[in-house]
Amino acid sequence: MSTPSTAPQPSALLLRDVVKEYPGTPPLRILHGIDLTVRSGELLAIVGPSGSGKSTLLALLGTLDRPTSGSVTLEGHDLVGLSGRQISALRAHRIGFVFQQFFLLPGLTTVENVATGLLYTGESAGRRRERAVRALQDVGLGHRLGHRPDQLSGGEKQRTAIARAVVGRPGLLLADEPTGALDTASGHGVIDVLRNLNANGTTVLVITHDRELANSFPRRIGIQDGRIAFDERTADPSHAGTRERPTMRPA
Repeated sequence: MSTPSTAPQPSALLLRDVVKEYPGTPPLRILHGIDLTVRSGELLAIVGPSGSGKSTLLALLGTLDRPTSGSVTLEGHDLVGLSGRQISALRAHRIGFVFQQFFLLPGLTTVENVATGLLYTGESAGRRRERAVRALQDVGLGHRLGHRPDQLSGGEKQRTAIARAVVGRPGLLLADEPTGALDTASGHGVIDVLRNLNANGTTVLVITHDRELANSFPRRIGIQDGRIAFDERTADPSHAGTRERPTMRPA
């Protein structure tokens, strides 16, 4: 009988000595030698004030930009050696994005908005709709399938945006200030949705300036002046990323 492999899963994200500069005289350095490991299956927050480098870091984490120096690895893929087209394909299939602004198309229903997250999969319109319905049901919006964005509350709009981000079952979800435009109750509902996604195996990373929100997460990373100021955990991290991903419904 063969012995099951005990090799650890690759990290969802691995940054080593990452520097980001923008041209100028002298160059404007935003990030200073960032080292960061995010394990598969983690739920964590990156917290910092405006101007700390959070947005720049998010762009690098999401493969939307490249570092000036250092390395970024996504699920075992070293991005330095990949072409722009290869990075775009990897991003499309492995990363979901949620932003403070919902970016929903006003002329489309919720199910149509969510289905746009599958436009480049090659699936039929019927199959895209079926998957969009499931994603909306998973975030508690199965009763809002035919509603347009102007008929939704702020919390419902954000949950629709989350459904669109995860309809393709990405391994990593990046959420940039996902509760910033919401009232307290709606914000709590959105965070509950993110926690449920994480419980089902998705790696969830939230960028926020809200220390109270960050402190409710198992891991908090503080960024200040382009450097990591702290990296704290409230739970034993020894099992992080090692649990088996739950079986999902057929996509």
